Amino acid sequence: MDWLREHPEVRTIRVAAADLNGVARGKRIPARFADKVFTEGTRFPFSVMNLDIWGEDIEDSPLVFETGDCDGLLRPTERGFMPMPWLASPTALLPIWMFHMDGRPYAGDPRQALARVVDRYKARGLTPVVATELEFFLIDDSGKTLRVPPSPRSGKRRTGGETLSLRALDAFDAFFSALYDACEAMDIPADTAISEAGPGQFEINLMHQPDALKAADDTWAFKMLVKGLARSHGFAASFMAKPYSLWSGNGMHMHFSILDEAGRNIFNDGSEKGSGAMRAAVAGCLAALPGSTLIFAPHANSFERLVPNAHAPTGIGWAYENRTAALRIPASGPAARRIEHRVAGGDVNPYLSIAAVLGAALVGLEDGLVPDDPIIGNAYAQSLPQLPATWNLAINTFAEDPLIRRIFDEELVENFLMTKRQEVHYMAELSEQEQTELYLDTV
Repeated sequence: MDWLREHPEVRTIRVAAADLNGVARGKRIPARFADKVFTEGTRFPFSVMNLDIWGEDIEDSPLVFETGDCDGLLRPTERGFMPMPWLASPTALLPIWMFHMDGRPYAGDPRQALARVVDRYKARGLTPVVATELEFFLIDDSGKTLRVPPSPRSGKRRTGGETLSLRALDAFDAFFSALYDACEAMDIPADTAISEAGPGQFEINLMHQPDALKAADDTWAFKMLVKGLARSHGFAASFMAKPYSLWSGNGMHMHFSILDEAGRNIFNDGSEKGSGAMRAAVAGCLAALPGSTLIFAPHANSFERLVPNAHAPTGIGWAYENRTAALRIPASGPAARRIEHRVAGGDVNPYLSIAAVLGAALVGLEDGLVPDDPIIGNAYAQSLPQLPATWNLAINTFAEDPLIRRIFDEELVENFLMTKRQEVHYMAELSEQEQTELYLDTV
């Protein structure tokens, strides 16, 4: 509450949690009643954490009529208030997460799922260090065809990709300046921005931090910020996996290392190759990739990105300093030895995605797994085991893979499966243009 007292201009707050699709669900509350959220929490039905991409109840879900659509208790996370600079009126976001009325964490809450994985690391005296890289497109969606917005500086539209182009960044300098100011105000550690391979496509890296929950919070809030701020500048921003069929899609790459109780990176053995613990973590991630593809590619459009020769991985393999591989070990000094997981699209729920990666790495450490040899050269040209290539196959693999149930609670697994199966059914009724309109702002 100190933050609100220091910001008397804030008249309303939004309390919000991430559902299984990463969509913010919550309420608008006058700021003068915000203290009640801290003392009593707020309530909404458990089923709200398990809506489909349209915001509809899941048919036949036990969370709806079978239990009387009963309420869960939502309490503020440790993050506290964050300004919402994309709104015209001074407003604060208060992230919340869900519990049972007796205080037990609700297993179907994605943030609780990540907390569960982090607690398993803590029990072993380990701390994951996490960073995310987020790609997004700036888009003029005012017509029937998606286009790059005209530059506010020149009024011109760039029709092609401009990888690492300062000109492309400078064309939207006012937007990026406002974005970095907003990130500072929201305590989101935004670092480098670059232009990417698609028209109007950019990437911003968030800094490494030894707090996986905050890294996920930052990523979730950053996506809301980028989309909201873009609208206030007169265009759209989208993390949709593949808004343009002819151009590369949006990824959300994740870098991670693991510290022991003394603060030492267990992936570092002083060599260029990394430690046995690093290779065990790699092996765990590789073993879990078939089952966890649905987490990394959760939507119909997601699979348009995961195709050969499109700067997104399709084969299950790892490599040193090789961006065609699903898992890349970047060149670095030994102390900074880390794994880059390159499968997830920009359309993921960051809580589930980070939980899936860290949970898989922990399986590798617990079981002492050893990976196959790292690949050399173009991964697309090699005979590697493949990721599930379709949404339905990914759903079925997620359902059947026992490693998924070592990472996620059974209730979350079943809720996610019901959600995706319902979406598959109703998505078949939509045209490609209608799917694009749905995903453009939602994910």
